[in-house]
Amino acid sequence: MESGPAIFAGTVFVLFGAALLVWAGTRLRSGAPVVEGVSSPLPVPLVLLFGPAALVTGGWLLLSA
Repeated sequence: MESGPAIFAGTVFVLFGAALLVWAGTRLRSGAPVVEGVSSPLPVPLVLLFGPAALVTGGWLLLSA
């Protein structure tokens, strides 16, 4: 009964983490700023922290469902 919400949340986390990493990687490769109005070194570590964290959280939710 409770596996439905866990599957939904896990899918959302995995999609968000993957999209965040792909989007930031594309922006970095093209030389465009990751976040408008913010110096370039600040968002990169945050993306490298929160992107994989979202992927791991989503995987954990999907495996526990």
